[in-house]
Amino acid sequence: MTVVAIYLVITFGLGGLAMAVRLPPLVGFLTAGFVINALNVEEVPQLATIADLGVTLLLFAIGLKLDIRILLRREVWLTTSAHMVISVVLGTVAMWLFALIGVSMLAGQSLTTIALLAFALSFSSTVFVVKVLEERGESHSLYGRVAIGILVMQDIIAVIFLTATSGTLPSLWALTLVGLWPLTRVLRRIWSGLGHGEMQSLFGIVMAFVPGYALFSALGLKGDLGALVIGVLLASHSASSELSRSLFHIKELLLVGFFVSIGLTGLPDLPTIGVAVLMLLFLPFKAGLYFILFTLMKLRHRTALLAGLSLMNYSEFGLIVVAVGVTNGLLAPEWLVEMSIAVALSFVVSALVNGRGHLMVEKIAARLPAQDEQSLHPEERPSDAGDAEVVVIGMGRVGFAAYQRLTSHYELRVVGVDYDGPRIERLASEGLRVIEGDATDLDFWNQLRRSESVRIAVLAMPRHGANVTALACLRESGFSGRVAAVARYDDEVEWATEHGVDIAFNVYAGAGLELADQVAQGSPPGVIESKPDTAEPDGGANGNA
Repeated sequence: MTVVAIYLVITFGLGGLAMAVRLPPLVGFLTAGFVINALNVEEVPQLATIADLGVTLLLFAIGLKLDIRILLRREVWLTTSAHMVISVVLGTVAMWLFALIGVSMLAGQSLTTIALLAFALSFSSTVFVVKVLEERGESHSLYGRVAIGILVMQDIIAVIFLTATSGTLPSLWALTLVGLWPLTRVLRRIWSGLGHGEMQSLFGIVMAFVPGYALFSALGLKGDLGALVIGVLLASHSASSELSRSLFHIKELLLVGFFVSIGLTGLPDLPTIGVAVLMLLFLPFKAGLYFILFTLMKLRHRTALLAGLSLMNYSEFGLIVVAVGVTNGLLAPEWLVEMSIAVALSFVVSALVNGRGHLMVEKIAARLPAQDEQSLHPEERPSDAGDAEVVVIGMGRVGFAAYQRLTSHYELRVVGVDYDGPRIERLASEGLRVIEGDATDLDFWNQLRRSESVRIAVLAMPRHGANVTALACLRESGFSGRVAAVARYDDEVEWATEHGVDIAFNVYAGAGLELADQVAQGSPPGVIESKPDTAEPDGGANGNA
């Protein structure tokens, strides 16, 4: 237990230090791994298991929220394919040139070996990107959905590579996996009878690790892929978002082990660090290539920049590819340390760049050539609030209730805004006036400014960070109307009032007040309707509270 205590103290201390200097805690967790390694602390074998559990739960949670149709969109499959091919070709040429000028680690390496390294560097980290998107509350935004789709495609390519290089084909019994579809229909019925407590969370864990990880591994396939597939098959259940939310903190805690384990791979020396830093020079080109490809796919400059910057890192799959190269004698064992250092440093760089916020991206996008709005992707074309007096951002439970109250009781002209296309279609079919839009997009607020009738903006989003970004964009656009925002904690209410929000409302306090009013007045329950089927409390920037 003493060794475990040392691990915990170092990890917690450096995670807190990273937060103190306004870096994501995961940067501290990565550093903790190298510090523990440098101090020669006894290894904890269970750490690798904890890391695997975290990654498996992460992929299961991705599956629960993944619309499989996103993989069929050309901005996902075509961008993934083109980016990987171009990255491998240009990366191979660049490293071959570095070998010619005498970079010691590359000198004398065969073209096959160099191409394998370029292939390893072409992947982006599913763990890191999804974690960043969830912290921002933007996993459901257009750029978030595209980025996650690309990561899933990369995961599939990695599985094919690992299968091809393992020397053994999957078991013929793998063909029986087609039976998972009817099986999950039965499992969804079982799920419906489990309620909302610990049995539901336990159900999710069992699904991720038994028919997911264990079954796929037994059949010669990658277990992580199995967790993702099971998540996708269960995603249609009405409680999928609730299950994802209940597993969120378990998954986050287990992923700490993943980030710490990267630093335990090996200790770098000065030449090793030099080569790892050299690898970081490819990151801007990686992001730039994504930006070019996304733009060719008719995504707006802003969306292309956000998606490209989020994917500007190296991946844990890169470590696996290098490990395969070491096992097959194509790479020296030192390359595993090189790659682990490069992955860790890429996380730090990506965290710093993505932590600058959306306004930096807006300023860059504003300097780029204007795009023809009519030629853009349908989801990228601007929406108009028309003659609305109030705009409600986030049409979840809170936003829906606010919309109904403002329209039916106060007879105001209201338009609801959300980035979730299926939710927009569902609400529109019920007669609500809703448009698709992203509150963290400065262009969206500029569009509202053109509509002079809009005088109130209601930020009904669950993530404080999303409200902060939306408020900054709103002020930047010159909007001078009143702003109301919901919050979940008292410090968030205090922040909102200090930064010019006219009405900052604690949703939990509001629920208590509404309950008291109905009890005192003898009102029947359900005066204000709720929409549990549209609620995704762990949703993105325009989700719900």
